[in-house]
Amino acid sequence: MEQLVFQSFLETLIMVSISMGLGTLIGMILATFLVLTKPQGLLPKPWIYHSLEIFLNTFRSIPFIILIILMIPFTRFWVGTSIGTGAATLPLTVAASLLITRIIEDALNTIPKGLIEVGKALGATNLQIILKIQLLEALPLIISGLTTITINVIGFSAMAGTVGGGGLGDLAIRYGYQRYDFTLLIVIVIILILMVQCVQMVGNFLSKKLMK
Repeated sequence: MEQLVFQSFLETLIMVSISMGLGTLIGMILATFLVLTKPQGLLPKPWIYHSLEIFLNTFRSIPFIILIILMIPFTRFWVGTSIGTGAATLPLTVAASLLITRIIEDALNTIPKGLIEVGKALGATNLQIILKIQLLEALPLIISGLTTITINVIGFSAMAGTVGGGGLGDLAIRYGYQRYDFTLLIVIVIILILMVQCVQMVGNFLSKKLMK
């Protein structure tokens, strides 16, 4: 059983790591588009901004467990199966990217307009202003937000176990709940709590260090 718990822990770690990595990349791209194209942005394109807003808000309003089910045909086509770690990683990435987009967008929008004007005066391009001024200044807020989202994704990964997503959630359902192994459930809960505590500690440390 110890080997099974360890294997499920690794699966959860892989799912969370991949989904957060890809989600951060996608979220960064989408947030940059939102910040650039908003009505008061550096490159105002209201129709692009509002279209992307509607798209993000629509998918963010779908509960994660329903999102997994809705994505089963696409997941089966893309991954080749609708169960297991690989299949669960796809909806996890989508959910993470939607949350991360909002976190990064909000962080970028907190930067004083004075700094942006300084960048313009120095001849910086719009992309340089986003990456080298707004992003760097907002990094502590972004790290703090990513910490919270990582914790949410850990919870989502456990939820994915209800539909055969693999990881600790799947182990808890198949062995802990269905076989009435209460001890195993407690062990899994403790592991998840420790994972969350570690993520929070690392996130707090990085955020405070970047603020100095």
